[in-house]
Amino acid sequence: MGLVVALLQLNPTVGDLAGNAAEVERAVALAAANGADLAVTSELVISGYPPRDLLRDPEFIQRCADVTAAIETPIPLIVGTPLPPTSDRQLPGNGSMRIVPGRKAKVATRKQLLPTYDVFDELRYFEPDKAPGILRLSENLSIGVTICEDAWQHAGEVPADYDADPIEQLAAWQHQGEPLALSVNLSSSPYHLHKEGTRGDVVRAAAKTLGHPYLLCNQIGGNDDLLFDGRSLAAWPDGRMIQAPSWCIGVLLVDIEDGNGETSRWLPWPDGECCTECDCKVEIVDAGSEPSVPESGTDLLAAITTGLGDYCRKSGIKKLVLGMSGGLDSSVCAAIAVRAVGAKNVLGLSMPSRYSSDHSIADAKATAEALGIELHSHSITALHQAAEAELNDELVDGNPVARENIQSRLRGMMVMAAANSRGAMAITTGNKSELAMGYCTLYGDMVGGYAPIGDLYKSEVYDVARALNSEAVQFGQTPPITESTLTKPPSAELAPDQTDEDTLPPYETLDAILHAHIEEGASSSTLIASGFDESLVNWILERLHSNEHKRWQMSPAPRVSNRAFGQGWRQPLAAKK
Repeated sequence: MGLVVALLQLNPTVGDLAGNAAEVERAVALAAANGADLAVTSELVISGYPPRDLLRDPEFIQRCADVTAAIETPIPLIVGTPLPPTSDRQLPGNGSMRIVPGRKAKVATRKQLLPTYDVFDELRYFEPDKAPGILRLSENLSIGVTICEDAWQHAGEVPADYDADPIEQLAAWQHQGEPLALSVNLSSSPYHLHKEGTRGDVVRAAAKTLGHPYLLCNQIGGNDDLLFDGRSLAAWPDGRMIQAPSWCIGVLLVDIEDGNGETSRWLPWPDGECCTECDCKVEIVDAGSEPSVPESGTDLLAAITTGLGDYCRKSGIKKLVLGMSGGLDSSVCAAIAVRAVGAKNVLGLSMPSRYSSDHSIADAKATAEALGIELHSHSITALHQAAEAELNDELVDGNPVARENIQSRLRGMMVMAAANSRGAMAITTGNKSELAMGYCTLYGDMVGGYAPIGDLYKSEVYDVARALNSEAVQFGQTPPITESTLTKPPSAELAPDQTDEDTLPPYETLDAILHAHIEEGASSSTLIASGFDESLVNWILERLHSNEHKRWQMSPAPRVSNRAFGQGWRQPLAAKK
């Protein structure tokens, strides 16, 4: 067996410096006990990623460096952490420290390429470095060290045009007669659906250029709206590659001299803390092949469960409350809540009005029973009638939507009252299609601290629902999403016999237009040229942009698309479009 490198795929909590360092120590001890010679963490594992404006506090930066330097390890370790500034700008570095038993900790490298696109804003916080990351661990062992974006420029996978290529710098270093045994990348690469193939391209391109193994350690977990799926990687110059499990805490052991990956091992976190959804195996990927792609519904289910679960755990939230209408969105959100915090900590509220159908009430009850959660029923009919009577002079000649929205706001009031009385967090159940079209009510169905499906189009919510039912059947349980919920026309039930298609086009059409415009940047003319009706396209895009004010007030949602509302969608409010 040759040199064995351990990639520590961990789930840090932003700001918990001591806790994150303890997890690193725990992981490196596990790695060393299983034969690792060297260990590598993900990017900024000590501070947690992304630390945002915590990085503007010099004391926080110094504490990060001090905590990192104090880590105890039985084998050489490279740790991602903010580093104190070295220039007059007084900006810290996004870097790593080398910790070797019996030697003083030292800076290993600082990140060169600082992204400012999509969800990234790193030039706001960090000073870029200009030197290649070369680390001599011993007289006979030197390695290259890069941090996340440093590797993406070389593969052509960034929209930026940097003035340096750290991979080419490492290659030039070797051409000068300084051989490197391998290179590593400390990464915090946010998740979106089907991104794993792109990361594979990145590590393969680097390994081919450098002529030696290239290893990428990625973090997992949810931090605010960003998700991290793990899937740490190792690639060899001939294109062979191995990939760690997704959504799973653990250690990937890589023997760099074993180009087949057959001796590589995955060490799951002990005590059942491993993951939300995986079989905990290393995937071996042949040259010319791509990593396997899970079913979108299954991967999305794991992603949003991780997002809500970590948001609760890292914020100290124990209980959740949500409204349950018997519709698809609230049923899926209830199931996600159970996966995140457990059935005993979830309360559903059925709040029928005079427009609620019998099957909707029955579907909510059936879902609650299948999930094993408490369900309380509170009719809003009397409250609705009282509000209408009191506001009659305002409503009699007004927009009919005003009358409909009273119901939604009454339900929002009841959900918040139940959450407040229990010290719980309310979750909102809207999806991306609704949020795009403004088919949601401010201070009504939008109330809540987190939106588990806020970045899922309606069609994707159906995929997740089927994945939930499939999982239940697999474990001999009752599917939580009823057949009626899956097949009945979606409806807000705010008016007699109302369906979503009274206002919106069919979701298949709506989602296709929205996805092409939001995720792919397709203009109205492009959409029309591709075959969509011109008047429909113009109406959808006009409504999308006219409802920006609602999205500025939406709860955080776990990002699962390559362009989510929030950090990835920064539209002006007061503007002519």
